[in-house]
Amino acid sequence: MLANFAEVVERGSRDEALLAQVDWTRLPRHVAVIMDGNGRWAARRGQPRIAGHRAGVEAVRASVDTGARLGLGALTLYAFSTENWKRPRLEVDALMRMLKRYLRLELEEINRQDIRFQPIGRTDALQESVRRELQRAIERTERNTGMVLSVALNYGGRAEIVDAARAAVRALVAEGSAPDGITEEDIGRNLYTCGLPELDLLVRTSGELRISNFMLWQAAYSEIYVTETLWPDFRRADLLEAIVDYQRRDRRFGGLQLVANAK
Repeated sequence: MLANFAEVVERGSRDEALLAQVDWTRLPRHVAVIMDGNGRWAARRGQPRIAGHRAGVEAVRASVDTGARLGLGALTLYAFSTENWKRPRLEVDALMRMLKRYLRLELEEINRQDIRFQPIGRTDALQESVRRELQRAIERTERNTGMVLSVALNYGGRAEIVDAARAAVRALVAEGSAPDGITEEDIGRNLYTCGLPELDLLVRTSGELRISNFMLWQAAYSEIYVTETLWPDFRRADLLEAIVDYQRRDRRFGGLQLVANAK
């Protein structure tokens, strides 16, 4: 796996030092990132908020490239929440233009790395031009078998659970079963992330200690890693550091670790 980084990691760099610490047998299957801090990054430089969003695109590139080279099963990025519509119209429109531009410019590289792209969220509410670009990316990458890159758009964790519950109830009623027979498995089959590996690691940038209505169901037993780094400054080493930290954790999933020779 180290060979995957040979062309992009400099000898003696922080990236190389962190790669040497990675346990390749214990990589998280699914990593999700709350990309926070664009506005503060811009404010500290006396620039408009949109400048922070533009700068954040490089962090997206670095994270996607790193995830693919590591061989992660899935990487999910929180790009636009159901609450983000409250932001100024000019900012929302600029974010949508940036999303379309990113997909046009990066699709060839995404394909080269065998990444499958999918949006998650209530995407029907997005602008038609955005939906067209998303559909193009879905179709161009649907046969890829590498990492699944999910971008959460018009996404809310509570909305996802509501949508999944409604779909599960409809399915039960259609088959003649009572809605009160609904199970966790029924909900899971109808989440936006159905088919992806369980969420192992949730990363939040900017130092904020909250999950902001993101992947509420999936994060039940995920490890959470918070970094003070603002999203536009997030690079390969930051993701590697999160993974190394994750691998130091003792994951018990509500139980107790079995210790050899315990008395």
